[in-house]
Amino acid sequence: MAIKLHDTLAVHPGPWLRRNIVEPYGLNISKAAEHLLVSRVALSNVLNGKAALSPDMALRFEQAFDISAATLLRMQASHDLIIAKQSSRANRIKRIEKAA
Repeated sequence: MAIKLHDTLAVHPGPWLRRNIVEPYGLNISKAAEHLLVSRVALSNVLNGKAALSPDMALRFEQAFDISAATLLRMQASHDLIIAKQSSRANRIKRIEKAA
């Protein structure tokens, strides 16, 4: 059985990474981007929650900060699913019953 988390627990990994990883290391976005070998704009968009965390970016954080890329990607997937649930027309779909 899967564990069901409340929707408010699904957070975008970007702001979480900024607060809990980048800032405690004393890095600004430019220095972190330089170290991760990405553009400042791309990293800024992720850390400010304006862009999704890609598998490539998650791997870069894993290499640089020893944080699990898989965990970061699960955070992103959970966040994406909550956003989709809130804005989707799929909520109007009714369950189809199996034929007897």
